[in-house]
Amino acid sequence: LAIYCFFHPRRSRCTLPDSYLALSCTSFPCALYVLSLLPSCRFVRLLSSFLHFLVLARFRSHTTVQQTSRQTTMLVLFETSAGFALFKVLDEAKVKECKDLHKDFSSLEKANAMVQLKSFRRFKDTTDALSATTALVESKLSKGLSRFLKKAIVKEGLKDKLAIADKALGKTIRDKLGIRCVHHDGVNELMRGIRAQLQGLLDGVDQNDLSAMSLGLSHSLSRYQLKFSPDKVDTMIVQAIGFLDDLDKELNNYAMRLREWYGWHFPELPKIVTDNKMFARTVLQLGSRSLVESADLDSVLPEDLVEEVKAAARVSMGTEISEEDTLNIHSLCHQVIAIADNRETLFDYLKNRMQAIAPNLTVLVGELVGARLIAHAGSLLNLAKHPASTVQILGAEKALFRALKTKHNTPKYGLLYHASLIGQTSAKNKGKVARMLAAKASLATRVDALGDTADDEEEHELFAIEHKAKVEARMRQMEGKSMYRISGTAKSSGKSKPSAASSSSSVRYNQSADVQMDVEDDTKTSVKKKSGKKKRKKIEESGDEQESSEEEAPKKKKKRSSSKSSSSSKKSKK
Repeated sequence: LAIYCFFHPRRSRCTLPDSYLALSCTSFPCALYVLSLLPSCRFVRLLSSFLHFLVLARFRSHTTVQQTSRQTTMLVLFETSAGFALFKVLDEAKVKECKDLHKDFSSLEKANAMVQLKSFRRFKDTTDALSATTALVESKLSKGLSRFLKKAIVKEGLKDKLAIADKALGKTIRDKLGIRCVHHDGVNELMRGIRAQLQGLLDGVDQNDLSAMSLGLSHSLSRYQLKFSPDKVDTMIVQAIGFLDDLDKELNNYAMRLREWYGWHFPELPKIVTDNKMFARTVLQLGSRSLVESADLDSVLPEDLVEEVKAAARVSMGTEISEEDTLNIHSLCHQVIAIADNRETLFDYLKNRMQAIAPNLTVLVGELVGARLIAHAGSLLNLAKHPASTVQILGAEKALFRALKTKHNTPKYGLLYHASLIGQTSAKNKGKVARMLAAKASLATRVDALGDTADDEEEHELFAIEHKAKVEARMRQMEGKSMYRISGTAKSSGKSKPSAASSSSSVRYNQSADVQMDVEDDTKTSVKKKSGKKKRKKIEESGDEQESSEEEAPKKKKKRSSSKSSSSSKKSKK
């Protein structure tokens, strides 16, 4: 075997595995060395030494060739509109340095000296290109790309590094295919250089075809994203609530201008008719206040307001206006009516959209507040990602950061303040109700955004109603608790107040309960009598005070004992 390896090196390198070569380099010289130990075989000894030297040289040369053949290089995965391209980097050191790498791609000759096309997979049709591109946008490994990498890298047994533009996609390729992927600044510069000279680096692809493929793929991808975008319905709500707010501003401006303009002629009318649309229609029907008797105001105003307007027009102190002024005022009235009608139509559209997209959130906070929450968060899915604490103060970010900066109390509510449940609560309980409502609204938003309404639609409809009932019960409990505390205080004070019968029979001093003590010493007796009189006066005064006071205290009798042990005649009595 060793002789075969020596005399046929190329053939043995291609056909024989490494184990045979290692065996030939170890077993045969050892056998010759054993033969060389015999004293009579001098020729064999010389032959053994010579062959041993040749075997070691052959083994070292083969190991060097094998190591150089196993050195890893860098491959680059580049995505085009025509297909996937795999390039081999010829100078990896420049990529690692990432210094003036764009100069190596300034011309096609320099680009060919830097990278070389190894493999290319063309897309079959537009559907295949669209599916592969959609997977790349979402950092997913498509079936076509997986088959291409297995065929070009895994089945070839290559251990090269794969340079990739998307780090998340590189992680997926490493987990599923076992290919080591790299991503750094040098790879980004390399991708820019390849994109600049893509026309010359791709063989067999015409520039006109590549441009047409890019245009068609971009249009298909745009249509796909618009068709299957999860936020497309939320976008309609965001735009609708924004337009509704703009209409409210414009309507207020136009109505204020109309009231001020027509107020010079009829200053009493703006105070009588407060609704903007009704005011504009009244001005159209009335015209000049002198025609109030002949104007048909019954079709615009209620009967009580009609009589009030006529009475005010008879004694009005406004200035006179011409027909040209009346025409301009009527033109402004038509604009106010048009804006008001448009606002009503838009509100109905928004109400239907909210009822279809976020029914649970609509039940809890209403259409306008729910739409403003979705618009402030960006989409229904983004709102579902927010915790309840964020939903509670959503819309009050400036106040929150100002409070944190100045170390004051943070706000308790933002856009939720306009919800009907919070409006029904007393001022001291608004913060608690806002916190509860934010928690329920967060749950309702997650059900609307992530729940499958097709399967359990009835259950989802009952979700918001049930939680709204819980919030209302908690509100009644808090309000009743405060009322209970007030009634409890009144009850205790009522208990303390004596009735008429008890006040009439007030406690008086009972003189029959007085006791005289027998004492031998007359002086002591006189002193005791004086002290007894003083005590009687104090007791009588205390009895008078008890009559005037509202509280009723029972009279306690105390025992008195004599302190002198010498006199045995002293006794303790009540």
